[in-house]
Amino acid sequence: MSVTLTASPAPTRARTVSAWALQGLLALVFLAAGGAKLTGAPMMVQVYDLIGVGQWFRIVTGLVEVAGAVALLIPGFAGLAALWLAATMVGAVIAHLVVLPTPAAPAAVLLVLTATLA
Repeated sequence: MSVTLTASPAPTRARTVSAWALQGLLALVFLAAGGAKLTGAPMMVQVYDLIGVGQWFRIVTGLVEVAGAVALLIPGFAGLAALWLAATMVGAVIAHLVVLPTPAAPAAVLLVLTATLA
């Protein structure tokens, strides 16, 4: 029995453009969300008060999101950044399901999209 090994096909142009578009869109979303956390937007302060983890965690989450947004746009770091942000969104989904009165759907959508890039 012989096994023939072939190289995996190169990504198509459409796939590459789609990945870059998704990376750009997610970078904007996470930059905005992280920026709101870092600047102390009243809604974000309330959310972290409700969760009960302290405002220091809001700052850490904001830094993670902003750093992840920037790293999504750096080719060598995009996959790791997407994985990092997906893990962050797992925490967000759990917080929405367990503590927060708002729907978890937006965080779940971001989880799926970042996991797609990871």
